[in-house]
Amino acid sequence: MLVAAAVCPCPPLLVPEVAAGAAPELDVARAACTDALGVLAAARPDRLVVVGPVESAGLETYAEGTRGSFRGFGVDLDVRLGPGAGPHGEQRLPYSLAVAAWLLERTGWCDAPVEGLGVGESSTPERCVQTGRDLAARAERVALLVMGDASACRTLKAPGYLDERAAPFDAEVARALGAADMAALTALDARLAYELKASGRAPWQVLAGAAEGADLGGSLLYEDAPYGVGYLVATWS
Repeated sequence: MLVAAAVCPCPPLLVPEVAAGAAPELDVARAACTDALGVLAAARPDRLVVVGPVESAGLETYAEGTRGSFRGFGVDLDVRLGPGAGPHGEQRLPYSLAVAAWLLERTGWCDAPVEGLGVGESSTPERCVQTGRDLAARAERVALLVMGDASACRTLKAPGYLDERAAPFDAEVARALGAADMAALTALDARLAYELKASGRAPWQVLAGAAEGADLGGSLLYEDAPYGVGYLVATWS
């Protein structure tokens, strides 16, 4: 059963070494993410599953200890998902889960075994919800760290340019996350989310499925749109 969840944005800019001179601009977001992970630790889960968007279709699993890197951004920084030794082979964390791994390392996570799940951004709401149900049934006390951004179309200089639908979409997501409104998250329009470049849509719907019957309350810790991209931090507990 799901006992707690934290929702965090996943831009590599959240990592100060990647953001470089612009790092202070996201200090408040980083602090909110730290607080959110504290809620996960306080729930004393048996297992933590990190869920984030991936560009490929379907689902991709990542064992504890899987490594990731920010070298693609010109930064000599590697991370690892939890304290495990990691699998043999060349599998690497996608950036959404690499940011999560960085957050976990930053907060010194050692409270429960960790695994990662990449959810294809084209996954249907129905599949996302069922995936969440399956995750919640895997242990007596499951916690989720859910990574994903809201729209990338909030300003003229945003990655997706300005779209007047972006602010209302983000506002509804923020409300739903703050209220632990599973029905509203499940009802998010996948096509609209794609058009607005909202990478968090599928992971949020996984959360909605996992939370069914858990009777969790929500709290919105951070909401802003630096660089024209909606970033949200919330907790369910």
